Amino acid sequence: MAALPNNLNQNSWPELPLDAWQDTYATLHMWTQIVGKVRLALSPRINHWWEVALYVNARGLTTSAIPYDGKVFEVQFDFIDHKLMILTSWGPSKTLALKAQSVADFYAEFMSALRSLGIAVKIWTMPCEVPNPVRFTADTQHASYDPEYTHRFWQVLVSCEDIFQEFRAGFIGKDSPVHFFWGSFDLCVTRFSGRRAPERAGADPVTREAYSHEVISAGFWPGGGDIKGAAFYAYAAPEPAGFAEQKVQPAAAYYHPQMKEFLLMYDDLRRAASPRQVLLSFLQSTYDAGANLAHWDRKDLERGQAVVEAPLRS
Repeated sequence: MAALPNNLNQNSWPELPLDAWQDTYATLHMWTQIVGKVRLALSPRINHWWEVALYVNARGLTTSAIPYDGKVFEVQFDFIDHKLMILTSWGPSKTLALKAQSVADFYAEFMSALRSLGIAVKIWTMPCEVPNPVRFTADTQHASYDPEYTHRFWQVLVSCEDIFQEFRAGFIGKDSPVHFFWGSFDLCVTRFSGRRAPERAGADPVTREAYSHEVISAGFWPGGGDIKGAAFYAYAAPEPAGFAEQKVQPAAAYYHPQMKEFLLMYDDLRRAASPRQVLLSFLQSTYDAGANLAHWDRKDLERGQAVVEAPLRS
């Protein structure tokens, strides 16, 4: 048997120490915001801002199809060959190298590539959901790109995507896609009870729309601030009384009172004998805690254990 390519021989839960790739992470965060804002500017509005997200694919992250003048185009980050591809339904395409360069230079090059393909779009150039934001056009501080750690990050997303999809399959109520939000730079999946949530006093329009209905959400995040490493998270919004005191799995998971989320550090998961089972137990136990305390109609929202598979053809 021929040897597998190097990237397939690597651990699907590789080491991802925050301090080793923090500069690359910060730069890549801004690059994904630039691309994501193009999708936001051109896509029809969808509930809970689902139209803005990116998606994990076999090469990296993609916008999926973006409508434009009766046609579509797609922007894809390739974290294997480290390039950005702009693909169009009308034929022409553009490929840009992913390399160490400033956010300002990336913005200029990317927008020029769009114009060369006949795509005219204007975005708000101020980053979202980051402290001390600097306009993309003026950001020369963030200019790092480490291909190895970018690839590792994407490997983790691929593994998470697989397990999140498995978890999502057990829910038949309203459920988000497994998607990557470039604002908060996390991969997540969200379940809905079907009930509207109480209005959040003083909430900005983004938050008001995102949490207009009761949710239990879980995801993966590279870390930052007080969280000094990558972590899985889970929360309920609005949070039911007693949620913080619930015992969840695995034993290493804990409730963070400031973030109002249960956290499971990535390193605790990757060292486990069965990371897949550990992550599924975290997702399920945190959902159980929130759904039970908030009195969700679980019988109608969840798929039973006995599922009859319909044949594709008779």
